[in-house]
Amino acid sequence: MNEKLKKYQNELVKFLRSTDFSKAIVLTIAIIVPIGIFSNLGNLEIGVSLAMGCLLSSPSDVPGSFKHKVYGILAATLLGALSYGIAGYSAISLWSLIPMLGIMMFSISYLSVYGFRASLVTFSGLLAVVLSFANISSGIEIWQKALLIGAGGLWYLAVSVAWYLIKPERATEQFLAETMELTADYLRLRVQLIQPNTNEDVVQKKLFERQNELNEHHESLREILISSRKTSGSSGYARKRLLIFIDLVDMLELAMANPIDSRRMRNAFKEDQEELKVFADFSLKMAVQLEGIALALHKNSELPNNNIPEALEYLEKTLYQFKNRIDVSKRREDMILLRNLFDYQAKQAQKINNIFRILQNLEGKRKIFVKDKEVLKFLTPQEYSFKTLLSNLNFDSAIFRHSLRLALVVLIGYLVGAYFSVQNSYWILLTIVVIMRPNYGLTKQRTRKRIVGTLIGGAIAVGIVFITQNPTAYAVLGILSLTLAFSLIQRNYTTAAIFITLSIIFIYALLQPDVLNVIQYRIIDTVIGAGLAGFGNFLLWPKWEAESLNKVIATSINANLDYLKEIDKYYHEKEGLPVSYKLSRKRAFLDLGALSVAFQRMTQEPKSQQKQLSLLYEIVGLNHTFLSALASMGSYIRTHPTTSASKDFETYTRGISLNLTNCVNILEKKEIIKKENLEISDAGRSLQQKFDKLARKRDLEIQAGKEQIDKHMRYKLQEAHLITGQLEWLLDISEKLQENLEKLNAE
Repeated sequence: MNEKLKKYQNELVKFLRSTDFSKAIVLTIAIIVPIGIFSNLGNLEIGVSLAMGCLLSSPSDVPGSFKHKVYGILAATLLGALSYGIAGYSAISLWSLIPMLGIMMFSISYLSVYGFRASLVTFSGLLAVVLSFANISSGIEIWQKALLIGAGGLWYLAVSVAWYLIKPERATEQFLAETMELTADYLRLRVQLIQPNTNEDVVQKKLFERQNELNEHHESLREILISSRKTSGSSGYARKRLLIFIDLVDMLELAMANPIDSRRMRNAFKEDQEELKVFADFSLKMAVQLEGIALALHKNSELPNNNIPEALEYLEKTLYQFKNRIDVSKRREDMILLRNLFDYQAKQAQKINNIFRILQNLEGKRKIFVKDKEVLKFLTPQEYSFKTLLSNLNFDSAIFRHSLRLALVVLIGYLVGAYFSVQNSYWILLTIVVIMRPNYGLTKQRTRKRIVGTLIGGAIAVGIVFITQNPTAYAVLGILSLTLAFSLIQRNYTTAAIFITLSIIFIYALLQPDVLNVIQYRIIDTVIGAGLAGFGNFLLWPKWEAESLNKVIATSINANLDYLKEIDKYYHEKEGLPVSYKLSRKRAFLDLGALSVAFQRMTQEPKSQQKQLSLLYEIVGLNHTFLSALASMGSYIRTHPTTSASKDFETYTRGISLNLTNCVNILEKKEIIKKENLEISDAGRSLQQKFDKLARKRDLEIQAGKEQIDKHMRYKLQEAHLITGQLEWLLDISEKLQENLEKLNAE
């Protein structure tokens, strides 16, 4: 019970120290101050207009570089003020209002083609158009209100920047801590693969999800750390956090580069469960250690004791005990398998030790030898050109379809509200704008959560209204609900919807005496808006994932092909790791993540649109396995002394590359290139003979009494075993991938 209580306490501390909560505090302060000041001065409407400006500018205030933060808030402020002014003057008559509403909804939403941050800015514009229908009061001119909204946005920017300057590293610390937690969870999930009675499909699905989350966090940290390095130089703090980030990225690559063949592990060590448990427990210890470091960063407290070095010594002792009690000549491959696992875990342990030393200011003379121009290549720039707008102006673009769909559904929502004379009918439009997303699955998910959250929030509000009719209590509850709603909107949308409903109801309760009527209409309008959003996404030009999945698969395969070429090139030259190698590796990981996400979206779509789901799942899995095997081979070549790349290696890489090229040709409806399997068969026999020759030489050494293997001999055996094994595995996967894609194309 104490452990559970401690866990809940830690979660609460992490939430209260999170950037989500601090942003909610900033927004609440920015909203309350102008309302409080101008309410006391007898001009509440000015305060409300300034608060509206704060609300409209806040969505674009997301973690990233300081420059992007400021530009995003300014863009949202400008778009919000302009959109409100145009919408306000167009609402003079129905003949101008209807075309204005359709055109503005489409054009503002269409700006989302410029990426994630742009989509947050466009949300501010859409929200401004909807709020122009609120008509809370009409004491000031529309242009004056638009200017006040702009001033409110600038006020929010000032408060947000001031908060940022007080603790500029808070977002970095949180992202690093969250990345550590996700990495720890990834390590813990991998352990399950070697445990008995494990559902491998379920575990692999969770591993895909964690990998995608890690890729997203890595991208955010790249922007924060590399941008700050560019603008502020290499300060001590920035350098240390960049070193930690590099170690965390390496940990994911190491994990992917050392995939666990669960069936082989369980079969090879079914009589050696005690040794296998020691290795599994060590991975769990590393996960716990990473979580302890993450918690220390969240709480800004002392680091936990580092027990990894002692645990690693015990792990090495277990490895040698296993070696001494078996006949190596009979179980050489098992021994190499366990030795490779030990080498992998030792490297992961070293990464955790590095992080410890950095945070304890004991990192020594470890430096980051990178050039600024090279570092900037790892950022993913967003192109803000007119060409981007033109290229998406067609039905092949998901954003174009979404913008058209949103405009039409909002018009229908407005007409429904006007026809039935719904009180506060703009709530219908607000619900549509908040819920509708370009893909069906996310819209369906948000629709369900919004309705559930609104119903629960409405029920809680009714209970509170029956308990008290005190305006002061309503004000306090409204402010508290508003803060919690803003802080939870990215973490738990259902809970956020509950607090959004409560805050709106209590704010209206201060303005209108019939609060139960407000609750009733709030629920009705939300259900209508959510229903329209859901049906709109299903019926109006839906962009099903099956339509574009072939392109996403081809992109991922091409990225793997580029990565294979870079590994091949490095194996031949071995003259320092080029930037092109690192960039190809990054692209391969990100494109695989995009493929996994696209497939997950497909599983959320209607059953009628989930075509060949099991076959596609196998193709996604093969892509993931291929990249893992590729990263494994590349990692070994980079971190171990190796012999020169042989002709047999070249033969295999040509065959694998040809298979991947054919996979892309199948997806793009191009001609298949014919191949010869005879050369690969000869190369396979040649590589196996090299390994057998080394194994016989080692057996003779053992027979001569040389129990301790030379490091040089061990490396040559490992290289022959791993490179041969990975080449055969990569060839097999590429052939299976081609076969499955041919089936996919035939059906």
